[in-house]
Amino acid sequence: MANVPDLLTCATCGRQLPPQQGRGRQRRYCDATCRSAARRRRSRSSDQSDNSVNNTLTMSSRKPNIDNVADELIDSPANMAAGLLDAARGFVAELPPAGERSPLAAVAAARELARTVDAALRATVEQARTAGHTWQEIGEVLGTTRQAAFQRFGRPVDPRTGIPMARSIRADATDRGVALLIGLVEGRYTELRRDFDEKMAAAVPDDDAVAAIWAQLAGSVGGYERMGEPFTHQLGDYTAVDVRLEFEAGALVARVSFAPDGKVAGLRFLPPGTR
Repeated sequence: MANVPDLLTCATCGRQLPPQQGRGRQRRYCDATCRSAARRRRSRSSDQSDNSVNNTLTMSSRKPNIDNVADELIDSPANMAAGLLDAARGFVAELPPAGERSPLAAVAAARELARTVDAALRATVEQARTAGHTWQEIGEVLGTTRQAAFQRFGRPVDPRTGIPMARSIRADATDRGVALLIGLVEGRYTELRRDFDEKMAAAVPDDDAVAAIWAQLAGSVGGYERMGEPFTHQLGDYTAVDVRLEFEAGALVARVSFAPDGKVAGLRFLPPGTR
């Protein structure tokens, strides 16, 4: 199947999809989020065709509640499992036979699978909290501290405003934080210093200062080897992106902090497990 050289659009959001070559099912959605939205839409359409909600008999005040129940059913364990299976099948379909084509499609499919797994993990943690389990218990299952589990999956509220702090997280922070660290690894120091705020620019005034920091790290933990998955969270008024970096002789967590205006306000290297 597949072999779709022309640009198609996502059936949910309308964004362009990349050309698809080789074997595998034809891609219809950008990612698991769009696939889930389409599944919800189909479910609602099916419910209406089955006359499960009789518009002439159901009071308008009850209709939103019925819609909410439909959404909850879509996010049930069975439907989450179905979403995971869909993503896993998509990944297997994109795996390139040796020597036949570029593995980039498999990389994209693996990324979608990772996003789907993360969404399922968040949903199951939410269910565990609803069932009365503590952050300590959840942290033990996840192999981390209760504070780390709360920071990743909780919904802290800003006591000053009453607004969930997750809403304050900059949407572009994860990509920008990872890009900055890649620039550091690749020696593109001028580029990574471009968005420093005044305090950071004063502390690290030129490329030589950045190079000295990287050299100091190499002297303590050896040469850089690989980068882990980013974890983005809110620290007061700042958005922080934590990325585990593996070196020859150990690991560190690189934390890139963004001020509310989007400027880079901090770059620190912390011991693993620091929150």
